[in-house]
Amino acid sequence: MKKVPSFAEGVLVAFLAAAMGAVMFGGATLMVPAEVAAAWVLMALGLGYVLYLVGRAHPSAGRSSMLLLWLIVTGAVWSLSSDLRILAVSQLMGLWLVRSLCFQCGPIAALMDLGLMLIGALAALWVTMRTGSPFLAIWTLFLVQALFVSIPPLTKQNPSSASHSADFDRAERTAERALRRLSRSE
Repeated sequence: MKKVPSFAEGVLVAFLAAAMGAVMFGGATLMVPAEVAAAWVLMALGLGYVLYLVGRAHPSAGRSSMLLLWLIVTGAVWSLSSDLRILAVSQLMGLWLVRSLCFQCGPIAALMDLGLMLIGALAALWVTMRTGSPFLAIWTLFLVQALFVSIPPLTKQNPSSASHSADFDRAERTAERALRRLSRSE
């Protein structure tokens, strides 16, 4: 059974990510240029969120494969491009892919999740341009991402659907017996 996170858990994750990201960025800028520090923070937060997602995913979701794929893609993008925008987009798309594969039940839900990812990214970009605060930018991005739990499944999961099926089967058998009795009595 999937261990779907709650919205409250997502808010907590957003706060922890924002606090840790701001502290990491502040500390890293003492040693390296701000763009390199931002790239390190992006990768660290991406890794943390992927670990959180695969930890909450169903065991049959291919958790270790997704983590390995995320690591390979992140390493390739980091080594091939020094552009922070490319790294940010690749991180967002990687996180969306992992989350869609772990928690969404179909293409419509995955596209809704992509929309949520883009809204969060645009909101974080807007906050960054207005305030310049890493804490607020990360908080905004992850706070919007906490809403992914509200994406409805394509078909409603009814826990009593098995009992409805059994009731239907029983009613069908009763109807067939009644039809046989009627056909014999004529």
